[in-house]
Amino acid sequence: MMSRHTRLAALAAGTLSLTLIPATAGHRHGPPDVGVEPIAAWDGWAAQPTEALPNGTTGGSAAAPEHVYTVSDRNALVAALAHPSATPKIIRVAGVIDANVDAEGAPLSCEDYARPDPETGEMYSLARYLADYDPATWGRDAEPSGPQERARVASVAAQQARIRIRVPSNTTIVGVTRDATIRGAWFDIRPGSGSNNAPANVIIRNLAFADTHDCFPAWDPTDGDDGNWNSLYDSISVRNATHVWIDHNAFYDAATADDRQPHYFGRLYQVHDGFVDVTNASDYVTISWNIMANHDKAMLVGSSDSASADRNRLKVTLHHNLFHDLGQRVPRVRFGQVHVYNNQYSLTRDGAANYGYSWGVGAESQLIAQNNHFLVPAAITADLLVEVYNGSSARIEGTLLNGFSRHHEVDVIGAYNAANGASLGTNVGWTPTLYRRLDPTPSVPARVILGAGPMK
Repeated sequence: MMSRHTRLAALAAGTLSLTLIPATAGHRHGPPDVGVEPIAAWDGWAAQPTEALPNGTTGGSAAAPEHVYTVSDRNALVAALAHPSATPKIIRVAGVIDANVDAEGAPLSCEDYARPDPETGEMYSLARYLADYDPATWGRDAEPSGPQERARVASVAAQQARIRIRVPSNTTIVGVTRDATIRGAWFDIRPGSGSNNAPANVIIRNLAFADTHDCFPAWDPTDGDDGNWNSLYDSISVRNATHVWIDHNAFYDAATADDRQPHYFGRLYQVHDGFVDVTNASDYVTISWNIMANHDKAMLVGSSDSASADRNRLKVTLHHNLFHDLGQRVPRVRFGQVHVYNNQYSLTRDGAANYGYSWGVGAESQLIAQNNHFLVPAAITADLLVEVYNGSSARIEGTLLNGFSRHHEVDVIGAYNAANGASLGTNVGWTPTLYRRLDPTPSVPARVILGAGPMK
């Protein structure tokens, strides 16, 4: 049997595969009480007591027996959630639920969602879209407009009507079988449609989220020097909501992985957005013991530098997550008091080729990262772990890079400042209290790799 050090080294080198969900499918149930379990009083920002939720995030733990549902297809899931009903409910997911299906459960492909331009009747066609907006003829100074862009927008609406699944307040969604998976869906946790900051009180546990993808990415020639394809849909989005606990899940791309996508106009045809984004004045969120793997943009906290309603909100905790081969936004933060501790970050050689950064220090952000461990190829140096986007300070300490002793501890901010001639500060103006303890960084890899993900 491999030793811990040998196993971790093999993982970083790409010679040991990362199992995202257990290989054995079937209907073996997890702990019987996991659906009724509220968050512990110390477990990050989602445990914050408020007047509306004096015990922090409890989800559907108060559900009466008639509001506990076991579901195994999209129709049953949507019916059980019954948005916007705030009646406490527990949704038990058994097996694989695919969101890209019609009302009878038959699979839908991207071609099935294609719609015509509502003004001219011209049907959306990727080939026609590429011809119409080729930078060689369209140029690079204006975003696409006209029949094919309008047809693309109509097609987006058709897909969104199927894959967007609204999650109402006072809900727990929990996987109860080894293969419990949500495929191709967007879980939208948003109590209302305005700019409110209402209690969602939602718990999501023991699920795999696979292949959330946009069939109709938008080409923007003005995005960066070379333009970019931009897509919609996170696996989970938290908007205008408080008190959300996302725990022991797996997030990954398989059939729609980036390395399976073509390049158009010299840019990756990007069909993915984020795994979990927390935006629009949301607050009190804990993201714990998850696996997130093989993806570019992982987590965005805060939607824009001008979103002033986010001030004094966006309080998020990330702990004991396994972040494997992620390109960026792990997380990228604006405004929020975000505590990132005891997480394991790993990159293979292929992952390193697409790596941008892990911690994004954005406008008015107050990021604290403690006792995180990185296992990455040698080309990824300490200065690359952080990127600054109009932020002024971050507190980063106890970081180990490719080792388990004090000799492997790195000064991330010092390295960034030295490499970039910058002056990123370290005073963020707050101190976390909602955690039980900080694990010593050398213990993080084994503890997280063994403990993160569904059914752990």
